[in-house]
Amino acid sequence: MEAGFLAALVLKGFELMEITGSDPRLVSLDFLAGEEIPLHFLFRLHGYVIQVVLLYERSGNFLWHGVLRLRDGKDRTFVDFKKLPYGRHAGAYDRPRLSLTVLDGLDVRVPQNVSHFLSQKRNSHFLECRYREARNFLQMYPEDSSSTAVEFIQRAKSVLRLTTDALNHIGVPFWISSGTCLGWFRQCSIISYSRDVDIGVFISDYSSDIISALTGAGFKLKHKFGKVEDSLELSFMHVDVKLDIFFFYEDGDVVWNGGTQAKSGRKFKYVFPTFSLCWAELLELKVRVPCQTLDYVMANYGRSWSVPVKNWDWKSSPSNVQPNGVWPVGQWAELIQVY
Repeated sequence: MEAGFLAALVLKGFELMEITGSDPRLVSLDFLAGEEIPLHFLFRLHGYVIQVVLLYERSGNFLWHGVLRLRDGKDRTFVDFKKLPYGRHAGAYDRPRLSLTVLDGLDVRVPQNVSHFLSQKRNSHFLECRYREARNFLQMYPEDSSSTAVEFIQRAKSVLRLTTDALNHIGVPFWISSGTCLGWFRQCSIISYSRDVDIGVFISDYSSDIISALTGAGFKLKHKFGKVEDSLELSFMHVDVKLDIFFFYEDGDVVWNGGTQAKSGRKFKYVFPTFSLCWAELLELKVRVPCQTLDYVMANYGRSWSVPVKNWDWKSSPSNVQPNGVWPVGQWAELIQVY
């Protein structure tokens, strides 16, 4: 924002409060503190308040704004901060295309799709990666820097990008789940020895177009277990990286996803506390994560989630796994499909 604009408003009698914060774009595992940047401008005149929210472009090609946090010395009576529409938390938005229009005789730019831009506010909550904790983790458990590990992370990034494009195209929201979510939360990256990418989808968002959308993007269907009404699970391959899609079912104050052992027909259930979804950034990609990430991770991996476990049995290792019966043999052809 141009300094001349700010000065002009002040000259017209507006009182100004500037809210600053660290620039997250400059924070990494190597540098834990970013430079200070302006986040919000609050202008007050005759009981009226104008809030200017500064949006910054992130590497994942989305726009971000920071939280409005008052530091020591700021006048907490300047405005009724609870009534301000932006700033209770950081936010992420799709980058809109802008059109030039005239408003009260002024040339202004507005999003071409105003309703879409405004609709994002309700679900805009953005969580920053925990770089300080991630660096501490990696000091204890150094990351594998082999060419195999580096190549897997790059391929996993490609899988996430292709998945995002395909599922966004058909309007199916998803979040990173299981080991992929753990990697983001624990070390701000992909767990290189996991060898797969895990995502979650609420069954209420299921679309019969998911398989065709992903196969059209170059994925090969590996297996389809369960049914829409119970324990649906899809698995795909892209090059040599597996994509697992777990569908989540609401059940009172918990949600769960199912698992199936192909050779026995045994069913399993993985139970989580209810959660909402936030935005985050992983490998320069905008992705959703459970807002209550620690609760989500602990449900799956227990209190020792911060300790790497390379020998993982999906039928017994998760803290939240429960037996859930057996598929009738007569239904195996329909409910246990391996390709």
